[in-house]
Amino acid sequence: MNYQERITIEPSKKGGRPCIRGMRISVYNVLEMLASGMTEQGILEDFPELETEDIRACLAYAAEREHKALQVSAA
Repeated sequence: MNYQERITIEPSKKGGRPCIRGMRISVYNVLEMLASGMTEQGILEDFPELETEDIRACLAYAAEREHKALQVSAA
């Protein structure tokens, strides 16, 4: 998935944290909801402005960050 089309970073929003499509919903917020046991459907019901692809973009973003962190620590 090409998360770059959905994940935006704007210094004026959420302190420059990665957010979804310029909204004030951060990647962290979505990941935290998933980690707490919320389903994708539950998130979409609570935040109707989100789309399934937004949630998947958050997961792809987190996976890439983890992968990059592992590469740095292995170097």
